[in-house]
Amino acid sequence: MFIQTEATPNPATLKFIPGRTVLDSGTMEFSNREAAARSPLAERLFGVSGVASVFYGYDFVTVTKADGDWQHLKPAILGAIMEHYMSGAPLLADGTAGNDEAADEEGEFFNEQDADTVATIKDLIETRVRPAVANDGGDITFRGFKDGVVYLNMKGACSGCPSSTATLQHGIQNLLKHFVPDVVEVRPM
Repeated sequence: MFIQTEATPNPATLKFIPGRTVLDSGTMEFSNREAAARSPLAERLFGVSGVASVFYGYDFVTVTKADGDWQHLKPAILGAIMEHYMSGAPLLADGTAGNDEAADEEGEFFNEQDADTVATIKDLIETRVRPAVANDGGDITFRGFKDGVVYLNMKGACSGCPSSTATLQHGIQNLLKHFVPDVVEVRPM
């Protein structure tokens, strides 16, 4: 098994590509050891000293470090990912292929009269923003829309990334303002 690694715009995060599907649909984020209990792979990764969070995309695993040097962490993380896939263990302890998408949608907020505007915003995020952000080892999901402000949730490499503010304000905000005149600002949640 050969696992590729890619740097991300976030220096505290590396993207690991195992050459197979990680999560069939959506994304999942584990921000601590307790949350990782539902995934044998995430548990293994949190067993590596210095791992702060784990994020699953379709064909990649993004790991964010709390401290330490990638030169020392990377071999241990590669070993944990390889051990997981060689063991044949499921990605999730309950055997489901679940993701965070349903939970994200439950927490959304917007006025019903803005439903068409929100549908356009969601479509733009889904088709133009998320694929680009996934290339960098992260994800951005819609959280809400109120008074012209779009609220987005940043995950994986995007969470805590030094360039995330520029991505939001210069990239996503400009895109949404261009196509949706009702949008005046984009903010992280």
